[in-house]
Amino acid sequence: MINAQSILITGGTGSFGKLFAKTILENYPNIERLVIYSRDEYKQFMMQNMPEFKPHLGKLRFFIGDVRDKERMMRAFDGVDYVVHAAALKQVPACEYNPFEAIKTNVNGAKNVIDCAIDCKVKKVVALSTDKACAPINLYGATKLCSDKLFIAGNAYSGGNVTRFAVVRYGNVAGSRGSVIPYFKKLVEQGASELPITDLRMTRFWLKLEQAVEMVLRAFEIMQGGELFVKKIPSMHMPELAQAIAPHLKVKEVGIRPGEKIHEQMITREDAQNTIDYEDFYIILPQMKFKGIKYDCYKDAKPVPIDFEYNSGNNDRWLTIEQMRELVKDIQAD
Repeated sequence: MINAQSILITGGTGSFGKLFAKTILENYPNIERLVIYSRDEYKQFMMQNMPEFKPHLGKLRFFIGDVRDKERMMRAFDGVDYVVHAAALKQVPACEYNPFEAIKTNVNGAKNVIDCAIDCKVKKVVALSTDKACAPINLYGATKLCSDKLFIAGNAYSGGNVTRFAVVRYGNVAGSRGSVIPYFKKLVEQGASELPITDLRMTRFWLKLEQAVEMVLRAFEIMQGGELFVKKIPSMHMPELAQAIAPHLKVKEVGIRPGEKIHEQMITREDAQNTIDYEDFYIILPQMKFKGIKYDCYKDAKPVPIDFEYNSGNNDRWLTIEQMRELVKDIQAD
């Protein structure tokens, strides 16, 4: 599917973008080119000099540009077959304090990606979403929900064009920059006497970055246009995670932060009527009909119960302390 194609990643110098690029280059040797589109020239310089990318520089292209800049993105999208949209302003406090900037990147930027993909006849676009877009309670989540809706509706704007859009939604990635595991490990290394937890009831999904990459590749493979993919993954209790990392330390409840939820939420009850259970995914199908798009490939999927809701607190798969202890071994402190 991806071999002999051109691929572009917006926000390509981030944690996801780098691993996605590495995975593509190692597993699809016949790709035509892989375009890294991002606004930070220093991060691009550092990525070019990473050992895993040096052997592939003949197929890598680095474009300096912002998703806010439609004209520049039109140039970058020229001749591209597949696009992964990973660029976003993602820090909840930063988005709350700079709401206009969040809208410019996360909403207007999404519109620009859609317009450029259609006009440049890109075949498939997969946009990355977040659990915070599900019943959002902060501006970041609200902008990403809007982005999700734009990408789904992009299939209507595409009309008879070849371009198809889908969305992949996942929560916090274990071990990624800014996640709690490296933070806890750093506190342990610094000799902390306790680990802070905002609320002792808190649960989170466990997703490895490799799984996020696999999820996007699978979406490219099976998407028809308009789907929102949610992977089935295990949950963890945050106090148990702290115990797995530092069993000798106490935990201190410090109070929930603005815009934070007790449980990560991926699918609401309101979405249940359009959600199917398919292999290792849940798929939210669009309410609207799109010209030329059918979902016959999912005919063996089962509808979820009408009162279904998927969050990290009501999950039927849980990690034990021993499993978490094994999984955090290779995650480095910040």
